[in-house]
Amino acid sequence: MSIGAVVIGRNEGARLERSLQALAGQVAQIVYVDSGSTDGSVAAARGLGAEVVELDMKHPFTAARARNAGVAALSEEITLVQFLDGDCILRDGWLAAAEAHLNAHPQLAVVCGRRREEHPQTSIYNSLVDAEWDTPPGEARACGGDALIRLEALRAVGGYRAEMIAGEEPELCQRLRRAGWQIWRLDAEMTLHDAQITRFSQWWRRSLRAGHAFAEGAALHGAGPDRHWVAETRRALLWGALLPAVILLLALLLPWAAVGLMLLYPLQLLRLIWRGGAAWGFFTLLGKFPEALGVLKYHIRRDGRIIEYR
Repeated sequence: MSIGAVVIGRNEGARLERSLQALAGQVAQIVYVDSGSTDGSVAAARGLGAEVVELDMKHPFTAARARNAGVAALSEEITLVQFLDGDCILRDGWLAAAEAHLNAHPQLAVVCGRRREEHPQTSIYNSLVDAEWDTPPGEARACGGDALIRLEALRAVGGYRAEMIAGEEPELCQRLRRAGWQIWRLDAEMTLHDAQITRFSQWWRRSLRAGHAFAEGAALHGAGPDRHWVAETRRALLWGALLPAVILLLALLLPWAAVGLMLLYPLQLLRLIWRGGAAWGFFTLLGKFPEALGVLKYHIRRDGRIIEYR
């Protein structure tokens, strides 16, 4: 089988150059899809031998639209495509292991592996993201932005849903699985990711984006057998919107009842700390507030603008 790579990005700078350099010699074709960079990314990508697709920014940008544009630029000989974000570096040995697994299991549409944060020690936010990537190996419900995908399967379901602002990979995997394909996570190193989340505001916007993805995913596939992201959406609304609203109302009418409801938060925090440690528990609970805002943003103002966290 012939492997191509589709890398997407905007203003990734040196991170993009490292990403493209790591791909050199490993794939038959590299396509870089740029979404309005102003830092010289387009020239750098061309200089490193990538074919460049510049998105028409008159239309709302989504990562899904960028990935579809990259697939459209692949040559006819390509049968497998490795998707990468421009802030990720492919690990040595990944493609050989992933391709072999796809060849041995024709029912698989997607193979993914372990994405790691390159600098988890830089901030608590980076370390939380690194833990988020650490999902168990075996059959999976979804993949992330980095994955090796069988083009036959991708095209059979119509590619990524171009209008999705976030959560386009799990949504794609929902359609692939319904079409009879499987998703598999190998116990193998796949990519290094350089999140560079060092500020609380970045973490907040990333969590808001997650809430938007939960709401959109649930709206599209929540009625299916997986109840896709229904529980995540409900948890965000319960802890991040409904309970605070009820507490504020009770504070005006029955202050003692408001105090009683407020005690649910430290109790939930203790439960989460017991499950995953102090940092994970604290930010998981706190994250319900921006997640709830993301859910509400999806339902109130569907303007198609991407939510960035950099």
